[in-house]
Amino acid sequence: MNKITLGIIILNVLLSLKGFNDSLFFDKYKFQVGSIKRKEYIRLLSSGFLHVDFNHLLFNMLTLYFFADYLIGTIGVPHFLLIYFTSLLAGNILSFLYHKDEDYYSAVGASGAVSGVLFAFILLYPNEKIYIMFIPIGIPAFIVGVAYLAYTIFGMKRQLGNIGHSAHLGGALAGLLTLVTLHPALFYTRTTTLLLLSIPLVIFLFFGKRLEQ
Repeated sequence: MNKITLGIIILNVLLSLKGFNDSLFFDKYKFQVGSIKRKEYIRLLSSGFLHVDFNHLLFNMLTLYFFADYLIGTIGVPHFLLIYFTSLLAGNILSFLYHKDEDYYSAVGASGAVSGVLFAFILLYPNEKIYIMFIPIGIPAFIVGVAYLAYTIFGMKRQLGNIGHSAHLGGALAGLLTLVTLHPALFYTRTTTLLLLSIPLVIFLFFGKRLEQ
């Protein structure tokens, strides 16, 4: 495992464990709309290193473990870190904008950052097989990406489960946009993948109101 990946995982584990055992610490640094309105902007970053419980932490860190080193090996550490932290912040900013009228809305987790890493991987390796729990066969990465975005957008509109869908969407889009900005040639070499991934977004933009009904 790359030292950077290991370092991020260790930081997530240590801060999450602190939050599990210290409710004051957890409440001080979690994402919360009302607190961010009061200019507690550190929450936009710090909430990405806290988790609700061990299962939440484990799922995010396993996903990071499986995809981070592929990304680092392809684009290098500086660009990986830029994607990770841009996705983390973008996910939380979109959540803030989406829930701006809900002062008590709160969330935690590295999901925005991890989504950015995952979608950068999907763009670089669209035909690579991804294995999802309980599914015995590998699924091409671009199909996983389209399905993930479709579910995330639908989940946002219908408010499905206790999941920060808006952070997932913001992180995924930031991962893609940051990678293409850093490596513009991908816009031409991965045009088909970008078009496929845009399908759920187009549906969201043109039919979003209907999804709420």
